[in-house]
Amino acid sequence: MSKEYVEHRDGGYWIAERRISLDSIVYSWQRGASPESIQRSFPLLTLEQVYGAITFYLAHQPEIDAYLKQGEAEFERLRQTARDADPEFYKKLEAPKTSLPT
Repeated sequence: MSKEYVEHRDGGYWIAERRISLDSIVYSWQRGASPESIQRSFPLLTLEQVYGAITFYLAHQPEIDAYLKQGEAEFERLRQTARDADPEFYKKLEAPKTSLPT
């Protein structure tokens, strides 16, 4: 009997029976975090669930990579929309960055 560690719901991929996205696990793992380190960052998950999520990602890598890329593009689109809606606000946010000595 095989255990399902990841479920597709609400338009995304989630750790089964949890509110932790597969994205969170995959991005941590891609940045070089060990499964043990990821588990410490998400104490609601067991080490088995972390390994299960990574295994799911590796078994479905092209599909999940496309899903992640689509999410990044959507984030960028929303970010640009927010910047376009209030350019003065973002100009004020960026002002301190430009005044720092290099």
